[in-house]
Amino acid sequence: MAVTVETLEKLERKITLALPLNTIQSEVDSRLKRLARTVKMDGFRPGKVPMNVVAQRYGYSVHYEVLNDKVGEAFAVAANEAQLRVAGQPKITEKEGAPEGQVTFDAVFEVFPEVKIGDLATAEVEKVSTEVSESAIDKTLDILRKQRRTFAQRPAAEAAADGDRVTVDFEGKIDGEPFEGGKAEGFQFLVGEGQMLKEFEDAVRGMKTGESTTFPLAFPADYHGKDVAGKTADFLVTVHKIEVANLPDVNADLAKSLGITEGTVEALRADIKKNLEREVSARVLGRNKQAVMDALVAKAELDLPKATVQAELDRMAEGARADLKARGIKDADKAPIPEELFRPQAERRVRLGLVVAELVKANNLQATADQIKAHIDELAASYEKPADVVRWYNSDNRRLAEVEAVVIENNVTNFVLAQAKVTEKALSFDELMGQSA
Repeated sequence: MAVTVETLEKLERKITLALPLNTIQSEVDSRLKRLARTVKMDGFRPGKVPMNVVAQRYGYSVHYEVLNDKVGEAFAVAANEAQLRVAGQPKITEKEGAPEGQVTFDAVFEVFPEVKIGDLATAEVEKVSTEVSESAIDKTLDILRKQRRTFAQRPAAEAAADGDRVTVDFEGKIDGEPFEGGKAEGFQFLVGEGQMLKEFEDAVRGMKTGESTTFPLAFPADYHGKDVAGKTADFLVTVHKIEVANLPDVNADLAKSLGITEGTVEALRADIKKNLEREVSARVLGRNKQAVMDALVAKAELDLPKATVQAELDRMAEGARADLKARGIKDADKAPIPEELFRPQAERRVRLGLVVAELVKANNLQATADQIKAHIDELAASYEKPADVVRWYNSDNRRLAEVEAVVIENNVTNFVLAQAKVTEKALSFDELMGQSA
């Protein structure tokens, strides 16, 4: 029997389902009989409860379950027969005036859209590349040295300079009144490294041990402390200790302390370069993948299923609540999270997912087993025991699915780059890191 599908609006469709009442009643009777064999009721031995008593107690709920199951089955059969790709769950309502011996329902639902992807040869994509320079290695070495610096107290006559660690007491007031977080004793920070607001650092820089000073400090309008954001405080600060930093020399001892078995500066620089190249490769791929996805979205025409967008909105809101809970926010599970905050991002994700799926299907860009294995091996290579990492990925289907998704994205990226009008752009190491941040 042919299924009649009515188009309501864009992706919305309607199917009318008819179910024979005798089929429903037969299944209800069958389930009630099974239930009677195990149900426990006061005044009756197990399995000896009369059918009329079982039906009186459980008939309504069993009838509801059967109706729900049968309508679901009928919808699945009808959708399959009409070759429909259903998005989300159908909304099912019972119809009035069904023919005798039948019950009828309207199933309203959405289908996945037809995705039209324009000519990729006209898509414009900027593809970046970055080389790991000697200066990038030098900067990384400086960071590693700072992480291992030691401190020695400055003589009392010497003033605080950039790089010094100072120990201070401070107290701030707004309109003559103290405020929360505006006072501390024995507080340490490094001068010139952005740990404190600029006015605070400027005031302490040049001071000597035992000295005090007062200064105004204007809190930025977007300061994390909402009570003081955009306001100006008067601070009193007293310096109790100034310590000068001593950085380790770049030598064999530093190399060994960083786990370089050869113990040479050359081997240390080579190891840093290898790690930076791995980081650069990942960031360049991410940057180029983003450019490809932007171009794909711009070239595609499709309607978005509301149900799929809603599912993505729900998932993102749940993720936001989990994040609030992880930050220790009270009653995070009940936090009101407006859907509209996430709607643009949710719609983009759904659109991109449908476009990528269409491109993968049309051009056989699925991930192969060899590609998945190679990607896992690459991920594991940066760890001390790669074999353990490989086993960790292979032991969980969810992790394997995540790797497969990444490989598919890489396949799509390479496919589009091969088709599109590509502009090559060389970024410096600092530019790449700054954009990624």
